[in-house]
Amino acid sequence: MNDFPTDLAPLIGTWRGQGHGDYPTIEAFDYFEEVTFSTIPGKPFLVYIQKTKHAETGAPLHAEAGYVRSAGPGRIEMTIAQPTGIVEIHTGTVADGVYSFASETVATTPTAVDVTACIRTLTVAGNELSYVFSMEAVGEPMTKHLVATLTRV
Repeated sequence: MNDFPTDLAPLIGTWRGQGHGDYPTIEAFDYFEEVTFSTIPGKPFLVYIQKTKHAETGAPLHAEAGYVRSAGPGRIEMTIAQPTGIVEIHTGTVADGVYSFASETVATTPTAVDVTACIRTLTVAGNELSYVFSMEAVGEPMTKHLVATLTRV
């Protein structure tokens, strides 16, 4: 792991916590979430796996998986695939524990929800990871959709 990008190291681990979702076209909801950023020995990227459950019923809500990698000093990239037929390709920056991603491309299958752009901002402070996810979808302008605070377990 000698060549592992130091900018990515603070993300490594499993994180759990609660979040809140809202969007103009849906009813607001609360959820429990688990996110894991893991390494593959000898590889300079992180594997990303995310799962959420409804806070009241415990029913599965969402899952996604992908990769995060360094793109040079202070620059990062992320790819994400969702079982709902959405794929995101992000570029961004990292500084002082803040990982800011903006979509370069969002591709959808013919039956997926029409998502055209996303912004993901993750902040790591010690053993706490918080994030805001905003999206431009179904004819709505860029709007905050999810906010969560997770703790490293």
